[in-house]
Amino acid sequence: MERSGAETVLFGAVDLDLPMYAPERSARTPNAHRLIEALRASAGVIVASPGYHGTLSGLVKNALDYIEDMREDDPPYLDGRAVGTIACAYGWPATIHTLAALRSVAHALRGWPTPMGAGVNTAENIFGDDGTVIDDKSRFQLELVGRQVVEFAQMRRT
Repeated sequence: MERSGAETVLFGAVDLDLPMYAPERSARTPNAHRLIEALRASAGVIVASPGYHGTLSGLVKNALDYIEDMREDDPPYLDGRAVGTIACAYGWPATIHTLAALRSVAHALRGWPTPMGAGVNTAENIFGDDGTVIDDKSRFQLELVGRQVVEFAQMRRT
């Protein structure tokens, strides 16, 4: 995505290890503040989750719940932002169900899911020893999701 001129910020599992979201509590951890401020500044978002028991992980869902803190923003939530979705799971059923759940959450947050959502079936040989994507079909999907988020953000800017 950087090749397209996008600035990216990665929030991994350590960054998303947040207290359970509670809207009635106004206190937020530094990681929660960092997440929400990055989302507020974003023109597009990619949400990736492992598929646990047929849906997105609790860690990712809890982080997405923090977007409720953006309800009074103008625009609220993820309104007007492209939201790319990526699901990784061991087997196609869990991968597809997780991808559908991510797209549903993106809609609920008023985001615009990209036409392409990437499904990575980790039961197949997808990654090399160095962590790079060695499967051409998976690489194509992942790059297309990123490209669509960037293109949509650029169109909205103009």
